[in-house]
Amino acid sequence: MNETKITAFNGYDPLPEYDPGIARMAGQRLMLGFDGTTLNQELKFIIRKIKAGGIILFKPNIESPDQLTRLCSDVQACAADAGQPPLFIAVDQEGGVVARLKHPFTEFAGNPHIHAKGEAHHFAKITADELSGVGINMNMAPAMDVVPDGVDSIMKDRAFKGDAKIVSELGCRVIKTMQNNKIMAVAKHFPGIGRTIKDSHLFLPKLDIDIETLKATDMKPFEAARDADVTGIMLSHIFYPQLDDTWPASLSPYIAGGLLRDKLGYDGLVLTDDLDMKAIKHDIKTCVRQIMASRIDLVLICHKGPNIRVAWEEIIHLLTSDPQFLALGKESMDRILGVKKKYLQV
Repeated sequence: MNETKITAFNGYDPLPEYDPGIARMAGQRLMLGFDGTTLNQELKFIIRKIKAGGIILFKPNIESPDQLTRLCSDVQACAADAGQPPLFIAVDQEGGVVARLKHPFTEFAGNPHIHAKGEAHHFAKITADELSGVGINMNMAPAMDVVPDGVDSIMKDRAFKGDAKIVSELGCRVIKTMQNNKIMAVAKHFPGIGRTIKDSHLFLPKLDIDIETLKATDMKPFEAARDADVTGIMLSHIFYPQLDDTWPASLSPYIAGGLLRDKLGYDGLVLTDDLDMKAIKHDIKTCVRQIMASRIDLVLICHKGPNIRVAWEEIIHLLTSDPQFLALGKESMDRILGVKKKYLQV
């Protein structure tokens, strides 16, 4: 997820009056980034008006443990005051090259330096304790991509070293340890980006590989994550033409709905990666329609900008204009609130 902030924004103009239940159902599908380090007007807007299901933190939102504790406490109090469920408060704290929280938080070397289950447990336990200590409740980790030998993968500095079995074992130890210590884990990036070389923050990578190869290797860790009851699985922004010749994984009814939901039987939360990344070439309304049709639960828009309001209003439009989208929306809402009940005491 890119940390470059988008400054253009359409402000906090008055919103039309929508059915409160539908507006809440739409808002709970959104996990949003924001500018600032305190409960400012922007955050109040996305919590009270957009009714966001969650927020995601980046380095510019973080100054110190005390500041972060106040921020997390204030946003949860704001949600409660607005009659909303507690927020998912997420961060990317993989360790190594992707770690938003720096000193005085513990700085780990990252997945390539974790070689044993005990090391995975140590990383996950300390990370979970530090995240929960400041009020963060979801970690966008672990990366469970498999990097084949000889591939100059974009994930080479973020992935566990080894084959699918090793990645599965180490990743699941991270998942179970974090979740046993109050932090929801999100495995990424389904159905696997370890073979890709280009960066989806900048391009739309293409991985021309058949489903049988993916099932035999890249998808194995996600099956293991499913069996470990991982809270969420994040989809990649990668184009797999042999799986879906039109849509990248994060917008694909076949990959997200048919493959992950139906064939793998995963019934937890499914998340997009950040829709502001340059791999996504479609307008936000098209993205929202694809996401809802694909049975994806959480829409990540990690930067301040007009896409937040447009996405929310488009979800409302689809929920109110199409009975099929409304039925799918209710299923997704049940999954979201079920996870919040389990971890956040809704």
